[in-house]
Amino acid sequence: MRCLLTAALIALVILGASPGRAGEAVRPGEDLSAYLADRGTGTPTSMFGTYVRGGEILVYPFFEYYYDQDSEYAPEEFGYTGADDYEGHYRASEGLIFLGYGLTEDIAFELEAAVIRATQKRCSDDTSNMPEEVTESGLGDVQTQIDWRWLGETSGHPELFSYLEVVYPLQKDKKLIGTKDWEFKLGTGVIRGFGWGTLTARAAVEYSRESEETDLGEVALEYLKRLSSSWGVYLGVEAAQDEVELITELRWHVADFALIKLNNAFGLTPKATDWAPEVGVMFSL
Repeated sequence: MRCLLTAALIALVILGASPGRAGEAVRPGEDLSAYLADRGTGTPTSMFGTYVRGGEILVYPFFEYYYDQDSEYAPEEFGYTGADDYEGHYRASEGLIFLGYGLTEDIAFELEAAVIRATQKRCSDDTSNMPEEVTESGLGDVQTQIDWRWLGETSGHPELFSYLEVVYPLQKDKKLIGTKDWEFKLGTGVIRGFGWGTLTARAAVEYSRESEETDLGEVALEYLKRLSSSWGVYLGVEAAQDEVELITELRWHVADFALIKLNNAFGLTPKATDWAPEVGVMFSL
């Protein structure tokens, strides 16, 4: 699946690129509505289908729930005896806040933080000394990201962007929530707007200081369509290692400064979370 998404990214660059002047975001007299109608002129952020303009502030409080019937774990991961892998029920509720700021028209800064309560239930086949369930609550992942649009889209070529994400080690003693050591993610992507919608393909490499490994990170193919002045839809497939998800989102623009997002992620592979619904309101300041 990751290979297919990577191939789609390369194909989108090739198919979308035709002769044009590099670095030229707007040509004199050019009608931008043909390829910017779905997303506007902002820089892409880590939030699906979300862009921020220079000087704009985005504030997005949201809630996410995780439901997984076959979450894989080993008792030793929680400090108990047993290295065998089992599958047990996993549930989590998470409240998050996302802040985005357009430093310039082409560079943006993001901050995302979460509080979470998660429970991992023991598998009926697990005979270790692990209790029936392990529950932890507190600070979840805290991360920042810099987004850089280094080539704006024109009628002749697609938009190209890159990003650097840093996840901070603020939960060194927790087993189920948060991040124990530094994590870094460097990615790049391509966007092409069409009359029938906007396509984005992106891929990243990631490094974890805890495991001291560098690997292919998230790879995604995304579709965004503004249906009217009030409604929009998003559809994406995202893969991270052996976890592949289908993501859908209904977007309701209740005002020029407010957007309600109704999001669902469905696991397509056994190791992906079965279902993760999300709801929130994004404000533009």
